[in-house]
Amino acid sequence: MGKEHVFTLGIEEEFQIVDPKTRELRSHINEILEEGKIILQEQAKQDQLKPEMHQSIIEVGTNVCQDIKEARGEVVRLRSLVAQLAAKKGMCIAASGTHPFSHWVDQKITEHPRYKMIQDEMQQLASELLIFGLHVHVGIPDKETGIQIMNAARYFLPHIFALSTNSPFWLGRNTGFKSYRIKVFERFPRTGLPDYFNSYGEYEQYVNLLVKTGCIDNPKKIWWDIRLHPIFGTLEFRVCDLPMRVDETIALAALIQAVVVKLHKLLRQNMGFRLYRRILMNENRWRAARYGINGKMIDFGKQAEVETKSLLKELLEFVDDVLDELNSREEVSYIKNICKMGTGADRQLDVWQKTNDLNKVVDYIISETYLGLQLN
Repeated sequence: MGKEHVFTLGIEEEFQIVDPKTRELRSHINEILEEGKIILQEQAKQDQLKPEMHQSIIEVGTNVCQDIKEARGEVVRLRSLVAQLAAKKGMCIAASGTHPFSHWVDQKITEHPRYKMIQDEMQQLASELLIFGLHVHVGIPDKETGIQIMNAARYFLPHIFALSTNSPFWLGRNTGFKSYRIKVFERFPRTGLPDYFNSYGEYEQYVNLLVKTGCIDNPKKIWWDIRLHPIFGTLEFRVCDLPMRVDETIALAALIQAVVVKLHKLLRQNMGFRLYRRILMNENRWRAARYGINGKMIDFGKQAEVETKSLLKELLEFVDDVLDELNSREEVSYIKNICKMGTGADRQLDVWQKTNDLNKVVDYIISETYLGLQLN
């Protein structure tokens, strides 16, 4: 399998730009990008830093990585670069799905035709989209195979998402959700779990119909939790909150890659994974947003509620036989650490309960974001 196709990795992280004194978001992307692109230009990698709709967000994207070890190096390098660039402007970066208290009303919008178009179409929803995600791309052999893997991988999205939950606060309030980010994002059209597609041809017909009828002008406006990327030849997993630690990002990326490879292996053996209806899988997605890893999910095979951590253990067993060929056993095993110490949301809430101070929560997020970085 490995010789025929390398399931390459690409990781995108969306960071908050934070003023370390006030702990508020700051619209400083232009100053950071300007200097960052000069540095990256010397390395011929200037497209690795990108603005997002709000000027208080900076997105970084790795090169195409052959394995998870290379991906870790890239994530550390890019996080470290952005942290250093932010420091030159007196700013910090923070990794969390939402900012604990900054308000979207106070943020500047990036001037760009694409963002202007989204604002015109989505109106206030676009302004409210002050959220920060992790996107993981896994290279696929071809689009037909990609659609078949996407159909099966949907089942695991709530489990993976639960591990990433890192946005319990919104506009200064404890929302009661472990991921409020996903609740903000699902107000947009064409979000959430995708439908099942019988073939790539059927998916293509769907996209063409949306373009023909003026719903979208290109397939990048399909923002599902998992999608066939229209340009890169990857399956893109978009469901996760941005985790605080590098180790968490790498563990999630390694797990996602392992799920894709395992499902591909089953496909090649004509053993396919059982497909469930979206309306059922949505129940687990809701539970993941609300409770993270500390609640229960539905085991559809048993038709019973099961502890989420128990299902995560089963997921690790499911992918175990592909970890050595991917050289990712160490990275995937960090999932057990997340289950022990809690997700980012659990840890943010712990700081909040101990201090009743959202400034302290922001300080904690920043300290976790900088763990393991290479700073001058």
